[in-house]
Amino acid sequence: MKPTITAQDIQAMVSHWLSTPPNGYLGSNYGADPQSLLQNPMAAGIGDAFIGKMREDVPALDAMQADAVNVFYVDALPDRRELIVDVAGWQERLS
Repeated sequence: MKPTITAQDIQAMVSHWLSTPPNGYLGSNYGADPQSLLQNPMAAGIGDAFIGKMREDVPALDAMQADAVNVFYVDALPDRRELIVDVAGWQERLS
């Protein structure tokens, strides 16, 4: 019997990807720089590029619907911004 990829497995994959700096593995561009999104307006289109890179680096996300992966941020007082990566209802918060 083939092992099944569970929601917890995908959550772990996304958490690992978010915590790995770009080019963190020799010879690979795997990884993310979520802090770079915090200083730019979301209207700049970089959120879509971020999701595209996530789908490229974590192939298990390709099996999910297109709207199952979202990136957005919320402003927190007084001068803080939290980036939220939402994968099928599970959220990872970064600040």
